[in-house]
Amino acid sequence: MRNNTSPEIDRILVGIGAARPPVGMTTKVIAIDGPGGAGKSTLAERLSDALGNTPILHTDDFASWDNPVDWWPRVITEVLEPLSVNQSGRYQRYDWPSRATAEWHDVPPAPYVILEGVSASREAFRPYLCYTIWVETPREERLRRGLERDGMDARELWEGWMAEEDAYIEREHPVRRADIVVTGTGPY
Repeated sequence: MRNNTSPEIDRILVGIGAARPPVGMTTKVIAIDGPGGAGKSTLAERLSDALGNTPILHTDDFASWDNPVDWWPRVITEVLEPLSVNQSGRYQRYDWPSRATAEWHDVPPAPYVILEGVSASREAFRPYLCYTIWVETPREERLRRGLERDGMDARELWEGWMAEEDAYIEREHPVRRADIVVTGTGPY
């Protein structure tokens, strides 16, 4: 683990250090969950750096505008199940601009793997996770960030996406099961 971290990252590192991987796994899978535009990717980058450039698995590599939250079986079969028996996972990334699958990625067992994105701490993933983080950010700020990144033409897509996220949050209440809740508006 690296020095020069923020107090928020330091708190997370303490929690991760105390967490144990599921029985039989050598990899500690850390989920960073929260709605779109909350700041999950930024936190994942900071945490990856603090953990010595830990690999980050983005749920956006599986999700799409047409399938915002029901892509999860692929994550289990292609990545989490292999990691659970200390073998490499392998998946084909979804490319948002072309709306098609792209290159293949390997995910070897490592001390840590960060699973980052909307619904990263969903119930189906919990048997493989050792630590979960929920990133909380006001809805207006999330939409602003999303439209800044994707353009105003994506507003309708973002509104549909946010409705799917709302349904996931209402159904699973991920914030209640998080090991830590952080704000997506503060420094990491």
